[in-house]
Amino acid sequence: MASTSTLSTATPSHLCSSKNGMFSPSQALLLKPNNSNRSSYGKERGGRIACQATSIPADDRVPDMGKRELMNLLLLGALSLPTAGMLVPYASFFVPPGSGSGSGGTVAKDALGNDVIASEWIKIHGPGDRTLTQGLKGDPTYLVVEPDRTIATYGINAVCTHLGCVVPWNAAENKFICPCHGSQYNNQGKVVRGPAPLSLALAHADIDDGKVLFVPWVETDFRTGENPWWA
Repeated sequence: MASTSTLSTATPSHLCSSKNGMFSPSQALLLKPNNSNRSSYGKERGGRIACQATSIPADDRVPDMGKRELMNLLLLGALSLPTAGMLVPYASFFVPPGSGSGSGGTVAKDALGNDVIASEWIKIHGPGDRTLTQGLKGDPTYLVVEPDRTIATYGINAVCTHLGCVVPWNAAENKFICPCHGSQYNNQGKVVRGPAPLSLALAHADIDDGKVLFVPWVETDFRTGENPWWA
C-alpha cells in the first residue's frame, strides 16, 4: 500500500537532526512522515525531525554605518587629546617670549622668580654690580649697575659662546671668566680671550612701569661696531 508523505521546505539557516542522521543546510526538502505511514507492528517508521537555527543572515554580521562612524569618532577623540597635549609645548617653543606689556619684552626675574623693580634693585646692588637675572627666553642675563647707581641700558647674556657654560662675574679681575675652558670677557661682555669666538650677547634693559624689561637687541653691537651675531 502506497503511503502518503508531506514535504516541508528547509531553509539554509537551519540545521536539522533526526534519528536517522544530520541534514545539512543545503538540503532544500525534507521528508516528513505522515501519521498514516506505520508498519504492521503499529510503530512509526520515520523519526520526528527537530530543527534549530544555526546561522545568522550575512547582513546582520556587518555593523551598520552609523555605529562604525561613531566608533571612529570616539577613537579619533581619544587620540587627539594626548596628541594635542604633546604638541602644545613644542609649538610654544617657537613663540617669542613676552612679558605681557605693549613693548613685547620680558620682565627680568630675580633668583626667587620675582619681577625686578628698578628702584628696589639699586638699593641693594651697588655701583659696578653685575648680578644674574632671568632674561630673554629664560637665559641667565646680567643686570648691570652703572657707577652713578643707575641700571645700565643693556643686559649681558651669561651663556659662553664657546660651549654654552654660564660665565660667572669675577669682580676681582673685573672680567667674566668661564670656568669650563678659560674664555674671558671684559666688563661689558666683549671677548678678550678664547677659545670663545664671539662676545656675549646683549639685550636692551628698559624700565617699564618701574620694572626692568629686557628687549631683544637687534642694532649694531656698540662694543665691536658690527652687526649682532645673535639677532
